[in-house]
Amino acid sequence: MTIFVAGFGGLLRIWRLSEPRAVVFDETYYVKDAWTMLMTGEARDWPKTITLSDTTSTIDKLFASGNTDQWLPTAEYVVHPPIGKWLISLGLKFFGGATNIAAWRISVAIAGIIAIAILMRVALRLFHNLPIAVLAGVLMSVDGVGITMSRTGLLDNFIMVFALGAFSMLLIHRDWARERLREQYAIDASARSARWIPSTSRFDRDHPLLLVAKGPRLAFSWWRFAAAILLGLATGVKWSGIYFFAVFCVLSVVWDAWERRRVGYARWLHTGLLRDAPLTALYMLPLLALTYVASWTGWFLHSDSYMHDWAANHPGEGVTWLPDTLRSFVQYHIQMWKFHTTLDTPHNYMANPLTWPLQIRPTSFYWERVSGHPGLCSLQPQSQCVAAVTSLGNPLIWWIGSACALALLVLAILRKYDWRMWAVWAGFLGGWLPWAQYMHRTTFTFYSIVILPWIILAICAMADWLRHHASKRIWQFSIGIPLGAILVISAFFYPIWTAMPVPYEFWLSHMWFQSWI
Repeated sequence: MTIFVAGFGGLLRIWRLSEPRAVVFDETYYVKDAWTMLMTGEARDWPKTITLSDTTSTIDKLFASGNTDQWLPTAEYVVHPPIGKWLISLGLKFFGGATNIAAWRISVAIAGIIAIAILMRVALRLFHNLPIAVLAGVLMSVDGVGITMSRTGLLDNFIMVFALGAFSMLLIHRDWARERLREQYAIDASARSARWIPSTSRFDRDHPLLLVAKGPRLAFSWWRFAAAILLGLATGVKWSGIYFFAVFCVLSVVWDAWERRRVGYARWLHTGLLRDAPLTALYMLPLLALTYVASWTGWFLHSDSYMHDWAANHPGEGVTWLPDTLRSFVQYHIQMWKFHTTLDTPHNYMANPLTWPLQIRPTSFYWERVSGHPGLCSLQPQSQCVAAVTSLGNPLIWWIGSACALALLVLAILRKYDWRMWAVWAGFLGGWLPWAQYMHRTTFTFYSIVILPWIILAICAMADWLRHHASKRIWQFSIGIPLGAILVISAFFYPIWTAMPVPYEFWLSHMWFQSWI
């Protein structure tokens, strides 16, 4: 079933992947960077315009037409780590090079397909229900942000799939830890030296074998090891990956401590925080750092990389006790930090982070008038024909998902839902709320791709709650009717997610709000 649903989502992502045949939005940075990294080992500068045969064209038009060797010898100042661009370069290498426009985007498309499969496995592990897992995969397959970000050579899809993969690893760690605790508890309970703690609390009545024994260490597992590497890779795409690391690690340690309590060990919080947490940090933090630094190998190997010789040209400046190469590396990161924290240049499609879950101001990646009347335009030959790529999520998915996330929070406060509420909210805490500290910064709604899996998991969690608290018929209607509406809306919006030529009036009919234009 996972393969079938992921294949369906893959078809929506790969069909006509070379359209539009143009450099779309920030592809102007990432695709060209990826190409020069593949060709020279480092990102190179590009001229703004080039004159060929007495005709002056922008570099983006030339690049899209196949003239891809016009880069300059100087290294480019890039403001994001290199992992995402190296992944784009893999698509360029194995799918025909920069002259094949689909090769620009195949890596992000593959990442989007992998995300569908991972999300289904996550949903199955959380809710132990195949229909809910299928629901998660279908919603991920047909959402507009998921589709457009899997068809455009940008970086954020990689952050999403790495963070989702790490989350999956930590869920597996949780199941491993629970089984290990149960096995050890059975041994401790039968040991003659076990000391009982008298108590009349409801928890202790439910756990009559409450033990003083500390139980096994849970700090290390290969699942957590893998999660740290995946989160290091996410941070190596964009620095925002570090927020997922912070939230997921804390959540994982709390899960372990809570499982100690559920099994029946006393002093569970003390043991979890003082025994497991420091050991967890002792290896996960270095793993994150080493993975991140390793992603910059190309910068270290190429002496002409950007700011590589900064220390030699600025003696006595920066972190002076470091070797020159590391001093230059640190100074480069300081410059990147200043760029990101002071970026406030107005943009027509900038969007306040607080509005992302409601998709109030989607990002127009591409909008062009099309000559002739190809495709759907033939149905209205008297109308102007246009093609658009609008990074707009399926409204029902995002609106219902946001409402479900809030409802889950209420249910958890009322103690009518369990630890899985925090599993759902982990994505919001790591991928969305940290942006609240950058309200002045120029940000875009398409960044919300990183929380799309948790928007969908919120819907799945409410479906799971209804499964246990409503009749079968009510549950089927509450899932089936919204899902049918979501599929119809996705079919309606698919042309403006994928640059299909459509009549201007058809495009305008999708602009439900003024802020969507």
